[in-house]
Formats: sequence, structure tokens, C-alpha cells
Amino acid sequence: MSDRKYRQRGYQDDDREPASRGPKPKVPRKGAPRSVINREHRTPNMPGFHDVIRCARCGQTFRGAIGYDTNCSSCGAALHTCAQCASFDTDSRFECVQRIPARVSPKDERNACTFFEPQVTVERQTHSERSTPSGPRGAKEAFDDLFK
Repeated sequence: MSDRKYRQRGYQDDDREPASRGPKPKVPRKGAPRSVINREHRTPNMPGFHDVIRCARCGQTFRGAIGYDTNCSSCGAALHTCAQCASFDTDSRFECVQRIPARVSPKDERNACTFFEPQVTVERQTHSERSTPSGPRGAKEAFDDLFK
């Protein structure tokens, strides 16, 4: 007697033995050489990281050093300012982490501070360094890249 409730024959009633599901184990042939194992590591397809200096006013990215006379190529703002400095902190005394004798004001104008270090952020490199064509073809490619 079957362990099922009804006696009708169905797909489970069959005279064959049930086949095992899953991959069949490979049995090595006797005397055959072993397969070669690739021991070299493959490089994963992961995004890289790079250091970026951004304009505090418009967000334009810069590479290289920022001098005293450097201005943003996009908005024209001065880059040697307290707002661009790594030591700039609104919670600290005189809004600077370094020990300065007096407050520098305004924070978004050029100054001759000796403690200036540009604020560098580490960002993911999501695309390769290539020139993107402008115009309708560039916009269409950018739209198509969203769905790849």
C-alpha cells in the first residue's frame, strides 16, 4: 500500500528508480593524468579608489596641488580658503583644529594660513578615465549605461 491518501496513479507512481538529483561525481580514469589547477589569482572586477579634492562651493574635482593663487575652473572661487582646509571644523575654537592666535574671517575667502592642507576625500572610481563625448550621442550612451 502506498503512503499517499488516494490510490490514483500519478507522476510519482512509476516503476523506475528515482534518479538522484544534482551533479554526478566525476570518477577519475585509472592511469589518466590529473587536471591542471590554475594557481594564479584572478583580479576581481572591483572598483578602484582614488583621492579627490573638491571645490567647497560647486563640487568640481581637482588633481594635483593647490597653491595660494589657485581658483576653481568651474565657479572661479578661491581654493586656498578655510572652507577647503582639512583642519576646518565648526565645533573647534576659531573653527580650526590647529592652534591659531585669532579667528580667520570670512572662511570662504583666500587667506595666507600656514596650516592649510586641502581636504582630500577618498572616492570610488566608478568609471574608467576616458573622455566622454558631448551632445546627444553622449547623453544617449549615458542613459544606456544605466541599464547595463
